[in-house]
Amino acid sequence: MQEDDIALFDTLAKARADLQTAIGQRIVGQEAVVESMLISLFAGGHSLFIGVPGLAKTLLVQTVADALGLNFGRVQFTPDLMPADITGTEVLHEDKAAGGRILRFMKGPVFTNLLLADEINRAPAKTQAALLQAMAEGAVTAGGETHPLAPPFMVFATQNPIEQEGTYPLPEAQLDRFMFSIQVGYPTEAEEVAIVERTTMGPPPAVEPVLDRDTLLKLSGLVRRLPTSQDVHQYAVRLARSTRPEVSPVSSVSELVSWGAGPRASQCLALGARVRAALHGHEVPSVDDVRAVAHLVLDHRVVLNFQAEAAGVTSADVVDQILAEVSPS
Repeated sequence: MQEDDIALFDTLAKARADLQTAIGQRIVGQEAVVESMLISLFAGGHSLFIGVPGLAKTLLVQTVADALGLNFGRVQFTPDLMPADITGTEVLHEDKAAGGRILRFMKGPVFTNLLLADEINRAPAKTQAALLQAMAEGAVTAGGETHPLAPPFMVFATQNPIEQEGTYPLPEAQLDRFMFSIQVGYPTEAEEVAIVERTTMGPPPAVEPVLDRDTLLKLSGLVRRLPTSQDVHQYAVRLARSTRPEVSPVSSVSELVSWGAGPRASQCLALGARVRAALHGHEVPSVDDVRAVAHLVLDHRVVLNFQAEAAGVTSADVVDQILAEVSPS
Protein backbone atom coordinates (compact mmCIF):
# COMPACT_ATOMS: atom_id res chain seq x y z
CA MET A 1 0.00 0.00 0.00
CA GLN A 2 1.05 3.59 -0.54
CA GLU A 3 1.87 5.76 2.44
CA ASP A 4 -1.41 7.67 2.24
CA ASP A 5 -3.36 4.42 2.11
CA ILE A 6 -1.51 3.08 5.14
CA ALA A 7 -2.56 6.12 7.16
CA LEU A 8 -6.12 5.77 5.84
CA PHE A 9 -6.12 2.06 6.73
CA ASP A 10 -5.29 2.98 10.34
CA THR A 11 -8.19 5.46 10.26
CA LEU A 12 -10.55 2.63 9.30
CA ALA A 13 -9.95 0.74 12.55
CA LYS A 14 -10.62 3.89 14.60
CA ALA A 15 -13.72 4.68 12.54
CA ARG A 16 -15.11 1.22 13.21
CA ALA A 17 -14.49 1.54 16.96
CA ASP A 18 -15.97 5.06 17.11
CA LEU A 19 -19.08 3.96 15.20
CA GLN A 20 -19.61 0.93 17.42
CA THR A 21 -19.32 3.15 20.51
CA ALA A 22 -21.78 5.69 19.11
CA ILE A 23 -24.27 3.00 18.12
CA GLY A 24 -23.92 1.38 21.55
CA GLN A 25 -25.24 4.56 23.17
CA ARG A 26 -28.71 3.69 21.83
CA ILE A 27 -28.61 0.04 20.76
CA VAL A 28 -28.20 -2.78 23.28
CA GLY A 29 -26.48 -5.93 22.01
CA GLN A 30 -26.98 -6.95 18.35
CA GLU A 31 -23.19 -7.07 17.83
CA ALA A 32 -23.43 -9.31 14.76
CA VAL A 33 -26.09 -7.07 13.20
CA VAL A 34 -23.98 -3.95 13.79
CA GLU A 35 -20.86 -5.56 12.30
CA SER A 36 -22.78 -6.71 9.21
CA MET A 37 -24.20 -3.22 8.78
CA LEU A 38 -20.73 -1.64 9.05
CA ILE A 39 -19.38 -4.00 6.38
CA SER A 40 -22.21 -2.97 4.08
CA LEU A 41 -21.69 0.68 4.95
CA PHE A 42 -17.97 0.79 4.10
CA ALA A 43 -18.61 -1.28 0.98
CA GLY A 44 -21.19 1.28 -0.15
CA GLY A 45 -23.86 -1.42 -0.43
CA HIS A 46 -27.56 -1.52 0.33
CA SER A 47 -28.85 -3.69 3.17
CA LEU A 48 -32.17 -5.31 4.07
CA PHE A 49 -32.85 -5.76 7.80
CA ILE A 50 -35.32 -8.57 8.47
CA GLY A 51 -37.04 -9.09 11.80
CA VAL A 52 -40.32 -8.87 13.67
CA PRO A 53 -41.53 -5.45 14.87
CA GLY A 54 -39.99 -3.92 17.96
CA LEU A 55 -36.37 -5.02 17.51
CA ALA A 56 -34.99 -1.46 16.99
CA LYS A 57 -34.28 -1.90 13.28
CA THR A 58 -35.43 1.64 12.51
CA LEU A 59 -33.61 3.09 15.51
CA LEU A 60 -30.40 1.37 14.41
CA VAL A 61 -30.49 2.95 10.95
CA GLN A 62 -31.37 6.37 12.40
CA THR A 63 -28.47 6.08 14.85
CA VAL A 64 -26.02 5.25 12.07
CA ALA A 65 -27.16 8.31 10.12
CA ASP A 66 -26.63 10.48 13.19
CA ALA A 67 -23.18 9.00 13.85
CA LEU A 68 -22.11 9.64 10.25
CA GLY A 69 -23.53 13.12 9.89
CA LEU A 70 -25.05 12.18 6.54
CA ASN A 71 -28.18 13.54 4.92
CA PHE A 72 -30.92 11.19 6.01
CA GLY A 73 -34.30 10.43 4.48
CA ARG A 74 -37.06 8.11 5.58
CA VAL A 75 -39.99 6.65 3.70
CA GLN A 76 -42.67 4.74 5.58
CA PHE A 77 -43.90 2.13 3.10
CA THR A 78 -47.66 1.61 3.08
CA PRO A 79 -50.06 -0.08 0.62
CA ASP A 80 -51.14 3.30 -0.83
CA LEU A 81 -47.60 4.66 -1.32
CA MET A 82 -46.93 5.76 -4.92
CA PRO A 83 -43.59 5.67 -6.81
CA ALA A 84 -43.58 9.48 -7.07
CA ASP A 85 -43.72 9.64 -3.27
CA ILE A 86 -40.21 8.16 -3.31
CA THR A 87 -38.49 9.52 -6.39
CA GLY A 88 -40.27 12.85 -6.79
CA THR A 89 -42.52 14.27 -9.48
CA GLU A 90 -42.86 17.10 -11.97
CA VAL A 91 -44.96 20.01 -10.73
CA LEU A 92 -46.44 22.83 -12.80
CA HIS A 93 -45.02 26.25 -11.80
CA GLU A 94 -45.83 29.77 -12.87
CA ASP A 95 -42.91 31.34 -14.76
CA LYS A 96 -43.52 35.03 -14.11
CA ALA A 97 -40.52 36.11 -16.19
CA ALA A 98 -41.71 34.32 -19.34
CA GLY A 99 -45.39 34.78 -18.55
CA GLY A 100 -46.23 31.09 -18.78
CA ARG A 101 -46.09 27.80 -16.95
CA ILE A 102 -43.22 25.32 -16.74
CA LEU A 103 -42.77 21.84 -15.37
CA ARG A 104 -40.24 21.65 -12.57
CA PHE A 105 -38.99 18.43 -10.99
CA MET A 106 -39.53 18.30 -7.24
CA LYS A 107 -37.08 15.88 -5.68
CA GLY A 108 -38.42 13.10 -3.47
CA PRO A 109 -36.90 11.65 -0.28
CA VAL A 110 -34.64 9.35 -2.33
CA PHE A 111 -32.37 12.36 -2.90
CA THR A 112 -30.32 11.85 0.23
CA ASN A 113 -27.23 9.95 1.40
CA LEU A 114 -28.84 7.30 3.59
CA LEU A 115 -32.44 6.36 2.85
CA LEU A 116 -34.43 4.34 5.36
CA ALA A 117 -37.10 2.36 3.53
CA ASP A 118 -39.13 1.44 6.58
CA GLU A 119 -41.23 -1.76 6.36
CA ILE A 120 -40.47 -1.98 2.66
CA ASN A 121 -42.63 -5.08 2.21
CA ARG A 122 -45.77 -3.16 3.22
CA ALA A 123 -46.00 -1.64 -0.28
CA PRO A 124 -46.82 -3.46 -3.55
CA ALA A 125 -44.20 -4.31 -6.17
CA LYS A 126 -44.86 -1.24 -8.34
CA THR A 127 -43.84 1.08 -5.52
CA GLN A 128 -40.90 -1.07 -4.43
CA ALA A 129 -39.63 -1.01 -8.00
CA ALA A 130 -39.35 2.78 -7.84
CA LEU A 131 -36.09 2.26 -5.97
CA LEU A 132 -34.50 -0.02 -8.58
CA GLN A 133 -32.78 2.60 -10.72
CA ALA A 134 -31.64 4.59 -7.69
CA MET A 135 -30.15 1.49 -6.05
CA ALA A 136 -28.49 0.26 -9.24
CA GLU A 137 -27.29 3.47 -10.88
CA GLY A 138 -27.40 6.17 -8.21
CA ALA A 139 -29.78 8.23 -10.33
CA VAL A 140 -33.48 8.91 -10.94
CA THR A 141 -35.03 9.45 -14.38
CA ALA A 142 -38.17 11.57 -14.59
CA GLY A 143 -39.71 13.42 -17.51
CA GLY A 144 -36.96 12.21 -19.82
CA GLU A 145 -34.21 13.72 -17.65
CA THR A 146 -31.79 11.83 -15.42
CA HIS A 147 -31.06 13.31 -12.00
CA PRO A 148 -27.92 11.95 -10.29
CA LEU A 149 -27.89 11.20 -6.56
CA ALA A 150 -25.01 12.66 -4.58
CA PRO A 151 -22.63 9.98 -3.24
CA PRO A 152 -22.68 8.17 -0.99
CA PHE A 153 -26.17 6.81 -1.59
CA MET A 154 -27.33 3.76 0.34
CA VAL A 155 -30.70 2.21 1.04
CA PHE A 156 -31.16 0.55 4.40
CA ALA A 157 -34.55 -1.15 4.33
CA THR A 158 -36.43 -2.87 7.11
CA GLN A 159 -38.77 -5.78 6.51
CA ASN A 160 -41.15 -7.74 8.66
CA PRO A 161 -41.24 -11.51 8.04
CA ILE A 162 -43.24 -12.29 4.93
CA GLU A 163 -45.70 -14.58 6.67
CA GLN A 164 -47.12 -11.71 8.69
CA GLU A 165 -50.44 -10.23 7.58
CA GLY A 166 -50.43 -7.25 5.22
CA THR A 167 -47.04 -7.75 3.57
CA TYR A 168 -45.91 -8.32 -0.02
CA PRO A 169 -42.96 -10.38 -1.31
CA LEU A 170 -40.14 -8.26 -2.70
CA PRO A 171 -39.41 -8.80 -6.42
CA GLU A 172 -36.31 -10.93 -7.02
CA ALA A 173 -34.74 -8.17 -9.13
CA GLN A 174 -34.98 -5.78 -6.21
CA LEU A 175 -33.72 -8.32 -3.68
CA ASP A 176 -30.63 -8.79 -5.81
CA ARG A 177 -29.85 -5.07 -5.46
CA PHE A 178 -29.36 -5.51 -1.72
CA MET A 179 -25.78 -6.44 -0.95
CA PHE A 180 -26.76 -8.00 2.39
CA SER A 181 -29.88 -9.34 4.04
CA ILE A 182 -29.36 -9.06 7.79
CA GLN A 183 -31.45 -11.11 10.19
CA VAL A 184 -32.31 -9.19 13.38
CA GLY A 185 -33.18 -11.58 16.20
CA TYR A 186 -34.58 -11.21 19.68
CA PRO A 187 -32.26 -9.93 22.43
CA THR A 188 -31.11 -12.12 25.28
CA GLU A 189 -32.88 -11.81 28.62
CA ALA A 190 -30.08 -9.68 30.07
CA GLU A 191 -30.09 -7.44 27.00
CA GLU A 192 -33.85 -7.04 27.19
CA VAL A 193 -33.61 -5.98 30.83
CA ALA A 194 -31.00 -3.38 29.82
CA ILE A 195 -33.29 -2.19 27.00
CA VAL A 196 -36.21 -1.73 29.40
CA GLU A 197 -34.06 0.15 31.89
CA ARG A 198 -32.54 2.39 29.24
CA THR A 199 -35.74 3.24 27.37
CA THR A 200 -38.08 3.85 30.32
CA MET A 201 -35.90 6.30 32.25
CA GLY A 202 -35.82 9.29 29.93
CA PRO A 203 -35.24 10.21 26.29
CA PRO A 204 -32.57 8.38 24.27
CA PRO A 205 -29.13 9.99 24.34
CA ALA A 206 -28.04 12.27 21.51
CA VAL A 207 -25.49 10.77 19.13
CA GLU A 208 -22.85 13.13 17.78
CA PRO A 209 -21.22 12.52 14.37
CA VAL A 210 -17.97 10.56 14.63
CA LEU A 211 -17.28 10.35 10.88
CA ASP A 212 -17.90 12.82 8.06
CA ARG A 213 -19.06 12.21 4.51
CA ASP A 214 -15.70 12.83 2.85
CA THR A 215 -13.87 10.42 5.17
CA LEU A 216 -16.51 7.75 4.59
CA LEU A 217 -16.04 8.07 0.83
CA LYS A 218 -12.26 7.85 1.18
CA LEU A 219 -12.51 4.73 3.35
CA SER A 220 -14.96 3.14 0.92
CA GLY A 221 -12.51 3.81 -1.88
CA LEU A 222 -9.65 2.38 0.15
CA VAL A 223 -11.25 -1.02 0.74
CA ARG A 224 -11.61 -1.47 -3.01
CA ARG A 225 -7.88 -0.80 -3.50
CA LEU A 226 -6.71 -3.25 -0.86
CA PRO A 227 -4.94 -6.37 -2.14
CA THR A 228 -6.75 -9.67 -2.30
CA SER A 229 -5.98 -13.21 -3.39
CA GLN A 230 -7.09 -15.37 -6.28
CA ASP A 231 -8.23 -17.98 -3.75
CA VAL A 232 -10.76 -15.53 -2.30
CA HIS A 233 -12.19 -14.68 -5.71
CA GLN A 234 -12.38 -18.31 -6.76
CA TYR A 235 -14.08 -19.36 -3.53
CA ALA A 236 -16.60 -16.50 -3.81
CA VAL A 237 -17.49 -17.59 -7.36
CA ARG A 238 -17.61 -21.26 -6.33
CA LEU A 239 -20.10 -20.53 -3.53
CA ALA A 240 -22.34 -18.41 -5.76
CA ARG A 241 -22.33 -20.99 -8.55
CA SER A 242 -23.14 -23.74 -6.05
CA THR A 243 -26.54 -22.12 -5.44
CA ARG A 244 -27.53 -22.70 -9.10
CA PRO A 245 -29.39 -25.99 -9.65
CA GLU A 246 -28.01 -26.62 -13.14
CA VAL A 247 -24.31 -26.54 -12.10
CA SER A 248 -24.26 -27.07 -8.33
CA PRO A 249 -22.17 -29.95 -6.97
CA VAL A 250 -24.50 -30.09 -3.96
CA SER A 251 -27.26 -32.60 -4.67
CA SER A 252 -29.85 -30.94 -2.42
CA VAL A 253 -29.61 -27.71 -4.44
CA SER A 254 -30.99 -29.31 -7.60
CA GLU A 255 -33.79 -30.84 -5.54
CA LEU A 256 -34.81 -27.75 -3.56
CA VAL A 257 -33.80 -24.59 -5.47
CA SER A 258 -35.59 -22.99 -8.40
CA TRP A 259 -33.12 -20.16 -9.00
CA GLY A 260 -29.69 -19.49 -7.58
CA ALA A 261 -27.59 -16.39 -7.08
CA GLY A 262 -26.22 -14.47 -10.05
CA PRO A 263 -22.80 -12.89 -10.65
CA ARG A 264 -23.64 -9.94 -8.40
CA ALA A 265 -23.53 -12.38 -5.49
CA SER A 266 -19.93 -13.32 -6.37
CA GLN A 267 -19.03 -9.63 -6.40
CA CYS A 268 -20.71 -9.02 -3.04
CA LEU A 269 -19.01 -12.04 -1.47
CA ALA A 270 -15.57 -10.85 -2.58
CA LEU A 271 -16.15 -7.22 -1.61
CA GLY A 272 -17.80 -8.12 1.69
CA ALA A 273 -14.86 -10.37 2.58
CA ARG A 274 -12.43 -7.57 1.73
CA VAL A 275 -14.24 -5.03 3.92
CA ARG A 276 -14.64 -7.47 6.81
CA ALA A 277 -10.93 -8.24 6.77
CA ALA A 278 -10.06 -4.53 6.72
CA LEU A 279 -12.39 -3.79 9.65
CA HIS A 280 -10.58 -6.48 11.63
CA GLY A 281 -7.19 -4.98 10.80
CA HIS A 282 -6.20 -7.41 8.03
CA GLU A 283 -4.99 -5.99 4.74
CA VAL A 284 -5.73 -9.18 2.78
CA PRO A 285 -8.99 -11.15 3.12
CA SER A 286 -9.12 -14.91 3.56
CA VAL A 287 -11.64 -17.61 2.67
CA ASP A 288 -12.85 -17.39 6.28
CA ASP A 289 -13.95 -13.83 5.57
CA VAL A 290 -15.89 -15.11 2.55
CA ARG A 291 -17.60 -17.73 4.69
CA ALA A 292 -18.44 -15.11 7.32
CA VAL A 293 -20.49 -13.05 4.84
CA ALA A 294 -21.95 -15.99 2.88
CA HIS A 295 -25.35 -16.02 4.56
CA LEU A 296 -25.62 -12.22 4.35
CA VAL A 297 -25.07 -12.35 0.59
CA LEU A 298 -26.73 -15.59 -0.47
CA ASP A 299 -29.78 -16.18 1.73
CA HIS A 300 -32.04 -13.67 -0.04
CA ARG A 301 -30.79 -14.66 -3.49
CA VAL A 302 -31.71 -18.35 -3.27
CA VAL A 303 -35.26 -18.96 -4.55
CA LEU A 304 -36.67 -22.23 -3.24
CA ASN A 305 -39.14 -24.46 -5.05
CA PHE A 306 -42.42 -25.84 -3.77
CA GLN A 307 -40.80 -29.04 -2.52
CA ALA A 308 -38.49 -27.08 -0.22
CA GLU A 309 -41.29 -24.89 1.09
CA ALA A 310 -43.49 -27.91 1.75
CA ALA A 311 -40.67 -29.55 3.69
CA GLY A 312 -40.04 -26.43 5.75
CA VAL A 313 -36.55 -25.93 4.32
CA THR A 314 -35.23 -22.36 4.33
CA SER A 315 -32.69 -20.71 2.06
CA ALA A 316 -30.37 -20.46 5.07
CA ASP A 317 -30.52 -24.26 5.38
CA VAL A 318 -29.46 -24.59 1.74
CA VAL A 319 -26.56 -22.15 2.22
CA ASP A 320 -25.47 -24.10 5.31
CA GLN A 321 -25.34 -27.26 3.19
CA ILE A 322 -23.33 -25.49 0.51
CA LEU A 323 -20.83 -24.18 3.05
CA ALA A 324 -20.47 -27.68 4.46
CA GLU A 325 -19.87 -29.39 1.10
CA VAL A 326 -18.08 -26.81 -1.07
CA SER A 327 -14.40 -26.48 -0.20
CA PRO A 328 -12.22 -23.46 -0.96
CA SER A 329 -10.01 -25.48 -3.31
